[in-house]
Amino acid sequence: MKIYLASPFFNEKELENVQKAEEILMRRGFDVFSPRLNEVRNDENTQQSWWSKETFMNDKRFIDWADVVVMLYYGGYSDSGTAWECGYAYGTNTPVVVVHLGNDSNLMIHEGCHTNITLEELENYDFNMMPAIPYNGKMF
Repeated sequence: MKIYLASPFFNEKELENVQKAEEILMRRGFDVFSPRLNEVRNDENTQQSWWSKETFMNDKRFIDWADVVVMLYYGGYSDSGTAWECGYAYGTNTPVVVVHLGNDSNLMIHEGCHTNITLEELENYDFNMMPAIPYNGKMF
C-alpha cells in the first residue's frame, strides 16, 4: 500500500511526531512518501519561484500516487499546507486517515476524512479493512 504522509515539520514537536509516524508506517511495510524526506532542493542558489513550484507539483504528484493519505493534525493549530493536502486528497477520492495530536478539531478536517485515530493507534490501524472511526472530541 502506498501512503502519503501529510504533516508540518517546522518545530521540534512536529519533527518528532512525523519521524515517529514515518518509522511506524515504514516498519509496517508500507511504501511511504513523506515530504520531509523528499524536499525539492538542488543547491543554495535555487530560485524561490522554482523551488515553490517544484515542491507543490511534487507533493501533488505523490498525493495522486497514494492509496491513502495519513495526516498528522494538531487541531486548532493547523499548517495550511497540510490542510490543503488533506482537502485535495478528499477531492480526488483518496481516503484520509487523520492522526489527531491536538485537543480539538475543525469540522472540515474530521468530517472530510475517512477515519480519526491517535498516533498510538497508527501502530495497529487496519489499512486493509479501513474501518471508519468518527471524531468525538472538542470541535471548533
